[in-house]
Amino acid sequence: MSAPFKTSDFLSYDLANWACALNFEDLSPQAINAAKLFWYDSVGCALGGSQQEDATILLAHHREMNGPEAPNGPCTCFVSGFKTNPVDAAFLNAHMIRAMDYNDIYWKADPSHPSDIIAAPLALCEYKNLSGKDLILATIIAYEVEQRLVEFGLPGIREYGWHHATLTAFAAPIACGRLLNLTPEQMVQAIGISASRTFCPGAVTAGKLTNMKNTVDPWAARMGAESAMLAARGYSGPEHIFDGKEGLYHVFSHVMYDGKPAAFDSDIIRKDLPHCPGCHYRILDCGMKSFPIEALSHAPLTAMMKCVQENGLKADDVAEIKVEVIARAADILGDPHKYRPDSKETADHSLPYCMAVGLVDGMVTPLQFKEERVLDKSLEPVMDKVKVVANEEFEALFPEFQPSRVTITTTDGKSYAKRVDVPKGDPRDPMTPDEIGVKFTALGKGVIGEARCKQASEWIMSLEEHGSVAGLFALTVV
Repeated sequence: MSAPFKTSDFLSYDLANWACALNFEDLSPQAINAAKLFWYDSVGCALGGSQQEDATILLAHHREMNGPEAPNGPCTCFVSGFKTNPVDAAFLNAHMIRAMDYNDIYWKADPSHPSDIIAAPLALCEYKNLSGKDLILATIIAYEVEQRLVEFGLPGIREYGWHHATLTAFAAPIACGRLLNLTPEQMVQAIGISASRTFCPGAVTAGKLTNMKNTVDPWAARMGAESAMLAARGYSGPEHIFDGKEGLYHVFSHVMYDGKPAAFDSDIIRKDLPHCPGCHYRILDCGMKSFPIEALSHAPLTAMMKCVQENGLKADDVAEIKVEVIARAADILGDPHKYRPDSKETADHSLPYCMAVGLVDGMVTPLQFKEERVLDKSLEPVMDKVKVVANEEFEALFPEFQPSRVTITTTDGKSYAKRVDVPKGDPRDPMTPDEIGVKFTALGKGVIGEARCKQASEWIMSLEEHGSVAGLFALTVV
């Protein structure tokens, strides 16, 4: 890019002008490396996610929808090798990345998982026979837009009762549209098409959780792919979907939070959009998960595990576990239903369950979210020992930090406390490539074998050298 874009009447044009002008040569080396690391992490999550019940249901559904006589499509699904159209492939692969709630996390005003989007540009890369460099460019665009979107709500759309898939519907068509070489005008139409039909209520992560918790964001990514393809054909959508009549701003302005109407800061979207190798790209600010659980559980679980290990505590020693967290974490993770989870979806969003199973098993891995463990009645008395409370002091530190303090009281009346402000995987305490590799192999070796896990990791970490993405599917299909 020779120069930053100019602003316009509608926010969609600003984002479209920026994305359409950005090229691989404009990316920083650090952003390129980060994109490869997030692909490394995401493919591992997809391999593990392919084994989840909801992923098998969706695959069976799409196989049936295609019909036994349907010809093979141009795009590939991880693990199964199911061939279908790029829109369905985008959805199925995105869902596998998301299925275990083990993929990346960025939480400022709102939470997001930018890697929920990137299977959509992957499908279009396969469909159009595009290169690894093209995929890296689209990936960095997806992260940039998604991470800005989750910051620009005041205080955040989660407080208004909406899920961040609402925002993904604005980001996904931009990443996909860049791969299709849309003009800025076409990109604006793609944003309008996608966001017009993908507003998502927060019910999917409130109270009892269902399969839709891990489905809504991949569905928004799917819409991004299809919307970009439609826009390329001349289909139109509202250019004012952000900030015009009855667009995002207008609709949310009717919502009151803490006595004030909902609001958005457009400058967070427009200001300092990166356009050169020396610029800062937001992908560098995104984190990874070291546990397969909801993001705000990581700090308190880390604190408890450290407290237990440092003091040699056993599960039978514990009388109470007091967990102090920010208010939204207490609301999301400690409501009454979370004390008796009856599904993986609820268990990985249940702080009482995660703390109890971590205390008893000494670890929290995908094994702890198998149905027989989630429904194990012996954990219920341990969950009842967990007391989740909001700490106002911590609230003032969020989102720069995710402070949590765990105080364990033992049966002999002693107390042990541990505070953690930055969970492992945060950019300030990032997972190393070796640690990502351990996670990748743990998730993938039972699916594609340990040797292929190593080959896949080497392929991904040299992504910019590949002229197509076919090699990735060759290594990740059983």
